[in-house]
Amino acid sequence: MSSSEHSSRPVSRDRRTDSAESDNESSQGQSAQQQKKHPYVTYRSLASSQLEAGPSMLNEYFAQQPKRDLYEPPSEHNNDEQTQQEQNRDETDTPPPQAIQQQGSSSRQGPAAAALLRSRQGLGVSNGSEREAQDHQSEIESLPVTSARVTQGAGILPSVDEDALAADPNIDDDVTGRRIENEIRRLMQQVQLSDESAEVRGMSERPEELQGIAQALVTCMELRDKYMEVSQQQERANYKNTKEWEIYPPPPKPVWNNFRRRSSCTPTVSFDMADCEIPEDDGCTFEMGADGLYAVYEQNDGEKIQFTNAPSIKEFYMDLDYLLDTISDGPIKTWAFQRLRYLDARWQLYILLNEREETMQSKLVPHRDLYNVRKVDGHIHLAAAMNQKHLLRFIKYKLRTEPDRPVIVRDGRTLTLREVFQSLNLTAYDLSIDTLDMHAHKGAYHRFDKFNLKYNPIGESRLREIFLKTDNYTDGEYFAQITKEVISDLEQSKYQMAEYRVSIYGRSLDEWDKLAAWVVDNKIFSSNVRWLIQVPRLYNVYRAGGLVENFEQVLVNLFQPLFEVTKDPSSHPKLHVFLQRVVGFDSVDDESKPERRLHRKYPLPRDWTQQGNPPYTYYCYFTMANLCALNQWRTRRGFNAFVFRPHSGEAGDTEHLAAAFLTAQSINHGILLRKVPALQYLYYLQQIGLAMSPLSNNALFLVYERNPFNTYFQRGLNVALSSDDPLQFHFTKEPLMEEYSVAAQIWKYSSVDMCELAMNSVIQSGFEAEIKRHWIGRDYLETGQTEVHKTNVPLCRLNYRSKTLEQEHALIAKMTKHKV
Repeated sequence: MSSSEHSSRPVSRDRRTDSAESDNESSQGQSAQQQKKHPYVTYRSLASSQLEAGPSMLNEYFAQQPKRDLYEPPSEHNNDEQTQQEQNRDETDTPPPQAIQQQGSSSRQGPAAAALLRSRQGLGVSNGSEREAQDHQSEIESLPVTSARVTQGAGILPSVDEDALAADPNIDDDVTGRRIENEIRRLMQQVQLSDESAEVRGMSERPEELQGIAQALVTCMELRDKYMEVSQQQERANYKNTKEWEIYPPPPKPVWNNFRRRSSCTPTVSFDMADCEIPEDDGCTFEMGADGLYAVYEQNDGEKIQFTNAPSIKEFYMDLDYLLDTISDGPIKTWAFQRLRYLDARWQLYILLNEREETMQSKLVPHRDLYNVRKVDGHIHLAAAMNQKHLLRFIKYKLRTEPDRPVIVRDGRTLTLREVFQSLNLTAYDLSIDTLDMHAHKGAYHRFDKFNLKYNPIGESRLREIFLKTDNYTDGEYFAQITKEVISDLEQSKYQMAEYRVSIYGRSLDEWDKLAAWVVDNKIFSSNVRWLIQVPRLYNVYRAGGLVENFEQVLVNLFQPLFEVTKDPSSHPKLHVFLQRVVGFDSVDDESKPERRLHRKYPLPRDWTQQGNPPYTYYCYFTMANLCALNQWRTRRGFNAFVFRPHSGEAGDTEHLAAAFLTAQSINHGILLRKVPALQYLYYLQQIGLAMSPLSNNALFLVYERNPFNTYFQRGLNVALSSDDPLQFHFTKEPLMEEYSVAAQIWKYSSVDMCELAMNSVIQSGFEAEIKRHWIGRDYLETGQTEVHKTNVPLCRLNYRSKTLEQEHALIAKMTKHKV
C-alpha cells in the first residue's frame, strides 16, 4: 500500500462521519437547534439546574469505590459502564480496521493518550491486558508508564424563571453549589491520572527489605496515632467540633443567599460577660505527681480513682529513639527519597494534562476567587501583628493626645509619656520608620538574638513595655487599642482570619488571670480571631533571675490555673470565657541554640535544678503529657480541648521535627524537613500541617529561592502560608496577602494553587467545625472532603491529591504483606 493510499483512509472516514452527523442533525427538532445557538453555560443556568441536591462530586466518587481497609491494596476492576458505552457506539464513530490495529487493545482516546501509546510502543512497554498476563513473582520490574483516561460529556441546561427561583425557600447556597459541582462533573472533560497497579518496581532493594521498610514506616505512623489519641488532639475528638458546642459571640450570618439574593441580615451580637454561662464544680480533684505530670481523680465510695492517663517519659524517649533510628536508616532514606521524587514527577505530569482543565472548572464557580475564599493566618504573633507604619502612627497619636498620662515606673518614679520621650531626646516630629528600626531585613540573618531586639521600638525596651505588653502600668490599654485596630482591618477584609499568639511565660501563677482579664475587659473578641498560647523556652533565664528553683515550678505556673478552671470555672470566670476561644499551645524560642546532652537519663522536673535549659524534646514531652490529662478532663466536662502546635524545624537539630511528629498536631516552619527525606515522607503520609513563612525564613535562616515550600506543595504535603511577624517582615496592612503575592510571583502560582493553599490554611486552623463547614464544605469533618463552590479548588485537583495519597498508603500496605 502506498503512503498516499494510507493517508487517504482517515479522510474518507471523516467525510462519512460528517455526512452521518449532518443527517442526524437534520432529524432533530427545533428545540435542539435552538440549543446549538447557545453553547455557553452561564452561572445562572447552573444555579437553576433541575438536578437533585446530593453529596458533592468527590463524595460520590469515594462512595462508588469498593469498601476496603486503608492498608489493603486496591483491587483492579473494569469499568462496565464505560465498556457498555463503547459497545453501543454508533457505527459512524467506529474507526477503520487500520486505526484499530494501531490502537491495539487500548480504548483510550485523545492526543495525550495517542502520544502516550506511541511512547509506550517505542519503549517496548506492553498494554494492560498483556502486562497482566506476565508473571512478576520472581523479579521487580520498572514502574508502569502512568496512563491517562479521558472521558467527555456536554449538555445545555434548561432555563428557569428567575423570579420563581428567587422566591423558592428551598434553594440556598449549598443546594446551588452542589448542583454546580454535578454540572462540572457532567460538562467538563475529566482527565484522571491512574496508577492502578500500585506495585513497587524499579527498586534496588529485595522484597524482604521492602517489607521491613514498610513495617517500620507503619510502626512510626502508629506511634503518632497513639500520642494523638491519648492527648485528644484529633479534630473529631474535640468537643467544640460537636453540634452541642455553642459559639459566643456567634459568627455573622451569610450576606448572600443563592449567590445573588441578599439574606436577612441580623445585627451582630456584641460580647457581654453577663451572658456567659459559668458551670459549677464537678467534684473531681487533681494533683501533680513526682513525674511532673498532673493526674485527675474522681470519688467513688470514698475512694479516689484516676481516670486520666498519659505516656511516661521513658516510653516517649523509647518511641522517639525508634523514630530517629527509622528515619536515619539507609534503605529507608533511599526508598523515601525515591518516593518523593516520584511525587514530583507525578505532579509535573498532572499539571501538563490538567492545567487548562483546572482553569475552566474554576471559571464555572461563581463569586469565588483568591480574594473571596477564606484564608487563615495560622502563624502570627500578636505583638508583631501590625506593620511599622501602623505602630508609628499610633505612637504619634498617643504622644500628641495623651502626653501627660503616667505610663511606666522606672527607679521608683512614675513617668508620663512625654517624659519617656524626653529621656530619649525625641519628639513626635522626629519619629519615622527608620527611627523605629524594627524591620529585620539586614543584620538578623542567623542572628536570632538581634531579631528579638527588633521587637523594641527605637531599640528601647521601655517602649515595648508601654505599647506592646498586656501586663504593664496601664494594664495593657495601649496594646488593646492597637490590637482592636488590627482586628478591625481584618474584619473589613471579611475573608481573612488569624490565630494570634500571646505569651504565657510560666514565671508566676497569676499570668493566666491577667491575660484573660486583658482580653475580656477590653472585649477583644472577633469572629475572625482565635488565640494560641506561646510558651517561650526560657527556664534558664528564670532560674538565673531567681524566679524559679526547678523546672517543675514552670510546669505548675503553666498548667495549675488550667486545671483549677476546669475543675471549677467560677474560680476563674474570665479565664473560663477566654479559654473557649483558645486553640492550643505553641513552643517558641531560638531553635539554633546548641543542645548538649549532659545526662544519659534526663532528671525529672523537680530534680532539674541546674542553670542549663532543658532540651527541645523535654519541653515537647511535658507539654503534650500534661495536655493529655487536661484534655481528657475538659472533654469529659464538655469543654474544648487544646492542641500542640510548636515552632519546629526552623533551625537547629532535625530531632525537633521527630519530637513534633509524635507530640504535635501541626507545626510552624518545618523547612529542615528538606534534609530528612524519610521524615518528610512520614509528614506527607500523615498530612501534618505546616504553617510556613517564606519571608520570615528569608530574613532569618534561609533565602527565599532556596525555601522548600514550593517543593512541599507540589509533593502534596499539607502546607499553608502565614505571616509570622508582619512588624518585622511586611509593609502592607494585609501581610497575609503579601505572602501570597510574593509566593505567586516567585513560584508562578496559579489562582488554583493559591486557593488550595488557602483551603489548607482553613484545614490546619483551630476554628470550630461549624464554621469550617460553612467555609470549605458541609461534610468536611465527617468525610474530609471539601466543596468546590466554597474553596474554588477544582474537583480534578482534589481528586488528584486524594488519589495520590491513597495510593501511597496502598503501596505501603502491599509491601507489608510481602506482595511486591
